[in-house]
Amino acid sequence: MFLLATACAYISKSLSGTYMSSMLTQIERQFDIPTAIVGLINGSFEIECMKEIKSPMWIYVMVGNLIRGIGETPIMPLGISYIEDFAKSENSPLYIGILKIGMSIGPLIGLLLSTFCANIYVDIGSVNTDDLTITPTDTRWVGAWWLGFLICAGVNVLSSIPFFFFPKTLAKEGLEYNEDATTSDKEEKQQEKAKEEKHGITKDFLPFMKSLLCNPIYMLFILSSVIHLNSVVIILTFMPKYMEQQYGKSTAETVFLIGIYTLPSVFVGYVTCGLIMKKFKITIKKAAYIAFWVSLTEHLLFFFFFMMACDNLPVAGLTTSYEGIQQPLYEDHKVLADCNTRCSCLNKTWDPVCGDNGLSYMSACLAGCEKSVGTGINMVFHNCSCIQSSGSSSAVLGLCNKGPDCTVKLQYFLILLSIGSFIYALATLHAYMVFLRCVKPEEKSLGVGLHAFCTRTFAGIPAPIYFGALVDQTCIHWGTLKCGEPGACRMYDINNLRYIYLGLSAALRGSSYLPAIFILKLMRKVQLPGETDSLETEHAEMKLTEKESECMDVHRSPEVENGRELKTRL
Repeated sequence: MFLLATACAYISKSLSGTYMSSMLTQIERQFDIPTAIVGLINGSFEIECMKEIKSPMWIYVMVGNLIRGIGETPIMPLGISYIEDFAKSENSPLYIGILKIGMSIGPLIGLLLSTFCANIYVDIGSVNTDDLTITPTDTRWVGAWWLGFLICAGVNVLSSIPFFFFPKTLAKEGLEYNEDATTSDKEEKQQEKAKEEKHGITKDFLPFMKSLLCNPIYMLFILSSVIHLNSVVIILTFMPKYMEQQYGKSTAETVFLIGIYTLPSVFVGYVTCGLIMKKFKITIKKAAYIAFWVSLTEHLLFFFFFMMACDNLPVAGLTTSYEGIQQPLYEDHKVLADCNTRCSCLNKTWDPVCGDNGLSYMSACLAGCEKSVGTGINMVFHNCSCIQSSGSSSAVLGLCNKGPDCTVKLQYFLILLSIGSFIYALATLHAYMVFLRCVKPEEKSLGVGLHAFCTRTFAGIPAPIYFGALVDQTCIHWGTLKCGEPGACRMYDINNLRYIYLGLSAALRGSSYLPAIFILKLMRKVQLPGETDSLETEHAEMKLTEKESECMDVHRSPEVENGRELKTRL
């Protein structure tokens, strides 16, 4: 029942997190803020406000995300530690795999919810949507991002209710039906264990911290995790934006495609890994080697993403000239030409139209159009002097679609993403079991908590912020606020965006393998807690290396020592 309740909490946790990440683009457009500020909002899941940009209302979104982070913080370290303490050693990989499955079901629901909300206009109910001149593919479209937050809040509240009814401790799996133990004995043991835990929290905190800090495998694992998760946070947070810009899809489409192609693969990967570890009783050291080589294989496949790229969309006066000749980016754009100088157009307006010559223009005015027919998204512009074609020199609202070659590359991108997600899931669970078993049982809760603190502080918080600032550097046309200041970016140089998005992620991921190599070398020489022949054995968990023994030469309370002796005898 605890496993079921925790799995539901994981679903709720990952649902909220995925929905938040998926709606970042909508929030960026809603408040006309740069990507760096959006990264700050996303990072606030881990932490605190900045000066007003356009409207201070985005601060409420950030504070809400901050509160959500506070509430979700204990779920992973304490939930997994609880299961590790009371489950059989050979079963815990499968149980943790089930929790990981919950973390893949949640994102699937979150992405579907994001798709639904992103297709609904943000001000639904207060505006006539028939009068809208933009569609979900337009970079100015803002979906009803607030609607999903209300749903996620309700799910979070419901998932918390079962935890109020669990006892402080459970009987060890396999011992709960011991006929020799009376009810009073069980109650007495539970009281003793609760007393021991309370004593350990207050008196043994510093010894446990010293032991963890002197555990080289544990510390190297934290270092590798921090570097690795910087890469993962970048990939997951900015993938919808990357696919929008690279392949010309709407937020709703990209979110849906990500969910369909990745989450089933992750689900199958976690199940497969859990069953393999349970059936073949893989040792901790073997699990470490499997995690390393499988993860490295997936990392090498990642470089094929560089080949699946499209060209910048031709926009007159921005990426190409009005004659359709590609021009250098990042210089003074010549948005005015002989064909539109008499129109008195605003040169910073972003209301794009697609001419029947296949070239996009920043506005109908800049395309030299003289009249329009129709209303809303069905509006058509005619007599456009800048559109040089054999047709009617007309234009429709929105940017032109990217060619069929770009669609094919998107398919390859998604297929490779699906394969990589499966392989990544295989490696992740093996690595996490190594992490859990490299510390002594009494230090596990503190060890998992310290690991979560380090990864959030040094990966979850800074990664979206510094990467968001880098993404802003690739913008080639900013939206403009009423006061004249730049707002949200309307168009990026997708070549530079690709190099930063994929290149930085690959570099960070590659760097994380350096401490992992040292971990493998150390594991050859040391006897880990809980490691003899397989993951199911526990009686050798107190063996230490000479170096670790010296590091742990500290005073411990008699109650803890007695508890250890009792556990060793059992």
